[in-house]
Amino acid sequence: MEQDPREIVESVQTCIEEATKSFTDTGRSTDDIKAIGITSQRETTVLWHAETGEPLYNAIAWPDTRTQSIVRELKERKGADKLQDICGLPLSTYPSALKLTWLFRNVKEVQQAYDAGKLMFGTIDTWLLYKLNGGKEKNVHITDSTNASRTMFVNLHTLQYSPEVLEFFQLDTKKIMLPKIVPCSDTEAFGSLASGVLKGKRITGCLGDQSAALVGQLGFEPGMAKNTYGTGCFLLYNVGEQPVMSSHGLLATVAYNFGGKRKPVYALEGSIAVAGSAVKYVVNNLKFVDSSDRISECAATVEDNGGCYFVTAFSGLFAPYWIDDAQGTMFGITQYTQQGHIARAVMEATCFQTKAILDAMEKDSGHKLTELAVDGGMSNSDLCMQSQADIINIPVDRPVMRETTALGAAIVAGFAVDVWKEFEELKEINKEDRTVFQPRVSQEESGKMYKRWTKAVEMSKGWLDSDSESASQ
Repeated sequence: MEQDPREIVESVQTCIEEATKSFTDTGRSTDDIKAIGITSQRETTVLWHAETGEPLYNAIAWPDTRTQSIVRELKERKGADKLQDICGLPLSTYPSALKLTWLFRNVKEVQQAYDAGKLMFGTIDTWLLYKLNGGKEKNVHITDSTNASRTMFVNLHTLQYSPEVLEFFQLDTKKIMLPKIVPCSDTEAFGSLASGVLKGKRITGCLGDQSAALVGQLGFEPGMAKNTYGTGCFLLYNVGEQPVMSSHGLLATVAYNFGGKRKPVYALEGSIAVAGSAVKYVVNNLKFVDSSDRISECAATVEDNGGCYFVTAFSGLFAPYWIDDAQGTMFGITQYTQQGHIARAVMEATCFQTKAILDAMEKDSGHKLTELAVDGGMSNSDLCMQSQADIINIPVDRPVMRETTALGAAIVAGFAVDVWKEFEELKEINKEDRTVFQPRVSQEESGKMYKRWTKAVEMSKGWLDSDSESASQ
């Protein structure tokens, strides 16, 4: 899965122009805009040439699975078993480090730039900040600690690049330029817009999209958690000021880092590769409905899933399973299976994986979550959120304003310029008219459904061998 780095920048510039127009159309002035915050997808990797400031290849997106054979190879390399204790992430197709390795091996322009000492590396935040500041002229090459922690290159305890990890991936820092790591909230480090309607406005906040959603949900206390249902689905659980290394298939990551006198805060994360993208599969490939927002209507035509379970392993299975050789598989189909049963099974797949992640978090943290805050596109579906509450057997809390990722970016930017100074000032933001979905099925019935899901996961393993992997690429 690739993305055009130039197109990403253009879309952000268009967004800035259109959002500013909508803002000023209300009678407000651009002078009222105090600062800008940026949030973006995380592990997606961009490489560009230091002399031209232009990308050397398309961005390789976070769900891309072309590195499966590289993952298997590196797991046999000396020191592989020590990596997760340093960086919090397992060797998988997910982190940026593996995408960089593939680019080295397959794109000659990348290798040439590396040999010449002109190769610049970044995740999407770094690329956007570089281009929005004017590119090679300003040469703003920077990232924040939440995004940096998704590369595998960073020691989670020091929040600086790990010499041991860089050596494992055979990277010479004299030949590759890695972005400087700073806190998420900073008055100067992220620069300012070099052009456009907001030219000169400071960028004072930057953090990864899932960290931004946790901030937007005001998850500032240990034990708070949020689940964002987007293209993928990501559950973050605040564990406080010390990282917790998971022994049950979760990731250790930086939740947020406001800098100054505040210490970095860490999270356990469960990452589901396929959530909203499975709904798009139903729309675009199966053509059950003509738009994603009508999937609930289709699912509501039946009372339950009819015994149908859909393991949506289009990119293997992420947390807490980490099964690279799984592929999408559907079980329980009979002559009576209808479109509605499959539509329900697609939505429930994300809910079941969320249940597996919550179980793993309880084992790692020693605490059971009592309520789950939700946001993102799929959370708009009452049916999906009710299914989620039934499957995890705890209340699901949904805000009216569900763009919590954007809210989180605004909060970190605002803290840098003293729009807010203390978390206490935020306590009433987005709190009105929230919807709480209470479980409607017994724990016994929920347990039976989850047991069948677990069986389906086991049966999905091993579909992708080396021959089929080559064919799929």
